[in-house]
Amino acid sequence: MIKIGLIGKTNTGKTTFFSSATLLTAEISNYPFTTKQPAIGNAHAITLCVHKEFNLQDQPKNSRCIDGWRFIPVELVDLPGLIKGAWEGKGLGNQFLTIAAQSDALLHIVDASGSIDASGRIAEPGTGDPVADVADIEEELVMWYLKLLEANRDKISRAIASGIDTIPAITEVFRGIGVREDHVKLALAQNNLTAASFDDFGPQESKDFCWSLRDISKPTLIVANKVDLPTATENFNRLREEYKDVIVVPASADAELTLRRAESRGIIRYLPGDERFEISDQTKLNDKQKWALNFIRKDILGEYMRTGVQFAINVAVFKLLKMNAVYPIADIQKFSDKHGNVLPDVYLMRSGSTVEDLAREVHSELAKGMLYALDGRDGLRLPTNYQLKDRDVLSIVSARTKKK
Repeated sequence: MIKIGLIGKTNTGKTTFFSSATLLTAEISNYPFTTKQPAIGNAHAITLCVHKEFNLQDQPKNSRCIDGWRFIPVELVDLPGLIKGAWEGKGLGNQFLTIAAQSDALLHIVDASGSIDASGRIAEPGTGDPVADVADIEEELVMWYLKLLEANRDKISRAIASGIDTIPAITEVFRGIGVREDHVKLALAQNNLTAASFDDFGPQESKDFCWSLRDISKPTLIVANKVDLPTATENFNRLREEYKDVIVVPASADAELTLRRAESRGIIRYLPGDERFEISDQTKLNDKQKWALNFIRKDILGEYMRTGVQFAINVAVFKLLKMNAVYPIADIQKFSDKHGNVLPDVYLMRSGSTVEDLAREVHSELAKGMLYALDGRDGLRLPTNYQLKDRDVLSIVSARTKKK
């Protein structure tokens, strides 16, 4: 399952974001280090389901289908807030960085209203600097990468001297935090270090390389949270201007949590990520609830079209990680599995993945005797190295399944 980590300073709304996306109860307060242990829950990446295209009624097993939208589970991790010096082990730094390393992508939650100071403590709205807050956290992550590189410099040099190429030698050091050889190769190329000798990397070359490696191996977007507060608009624009190469999503996690809780109680009809909601029964609302829902409808959905929580998750999965939603089936005539369930499963497959990769994901036995796949739309035979596309519907043909 895809794992997405929530990073940022304390009091930026990470836990509210987490709760609104997972509907799990977590401690939410305004003092430092509320999140002392990482909270883990299931959120969803949402994409348009294929069942209507084939005029079928689907029967989802590993996901849900609501009003024609597939809700595909992803793991969300609310990490302890970072402080300066985390890469040296200050605060909960070591714990944070170890868990962040296991994430496929990161959502950097920042208080766009400027209501926290440099240390993450509550401050007068507008007095904090979210642009600087982002820079502080990014520096911590890069310094952690640099610490790993420098601590293993002799090991890398010895590996290269023994005949191992530079790219696999460096990759081995970072493999435990999800770094692949293609990440290292691209980071070297971005800094014109492909042909350089590793032993000649100076302090600046090493740090520049780590900046690139961090960006490539842990794709990140910025969530400008608390955008509904009066002091947030200017800071949101500053964030977009300062970080032009990063996607900045305006969000109100508090509004999303309000809507999700109201929906779970039957007060409103709302799907995560929707641009609108409908009140089911006005008589169930007290004056405070009416005010809150009217504020969300006018000042958040009316201004930004969405609360931003689900949008941020979808962007992380489908744009940052470049995932494709693929539907494996057994019976190409009925679009079902061997038990007759129609379009039961959907898998998130990274761009460039092949039919063979999908077979391994579905079942190791299926991959062992794999012969080819059949396209659900036109019945064409697809080779094992066919690269999957978003919304593919495929029946995998294996020697083992044929024998059965």
